[in-house]
Amino acid sequence: MLKIRLSVGGAKKRPVYKIVVADSRSPRDGRFIEKLGFFNPLIPKNKKDRMKLEIERIKHWMSKGAKPTTRVARILGEAEVLPMPAPGNNPLKAIPKKDRKKSEKDNKASEKKEVAPKAEEKKDPKPAEKKEVAPKAEEKKDKK
Repeated sequence: MLKIRLSVGGAKKRPVYKIVVADSRSPRDGRFIEKLGFFNPLIPKNKKDRMKLEIERIKHWMSKGAKPTTRVARILGEAEVLPMPAPGNNPLKAIPKKDRKKSEKDNKASEKKEVAPKAEEKKDPKPAEKKEVAPKAEEKKDKK
């Protein structure tokens, strides 16, 4: 299956991406069929040098059955080659990681509180049963 995807290049902490057509089984930065453009995320969005796309070739490969990855689909949507894909639903993305962990702990604590009363209700009959069992044991001792 053919994919239109990003291939990483550039120096450490300074990525530059090639937009390529590749077989889905080949490695991310490995063998590709054709280079269709580039994308540099470090350049501001309003500059033309941020990305360059060969739109004709992209349309050609899409007609052959190549499917863009989600990130490439967004890049093509910004360039108005494709309709912009619907945004994903990740409500935790905007929350800092520290706060996410706190909210998860709060959720677990509230779940335990909901579960705890049920457990207490179950515990009440058990001690009563144990009290009934204890006198029988005493009766056995008295019989000996």
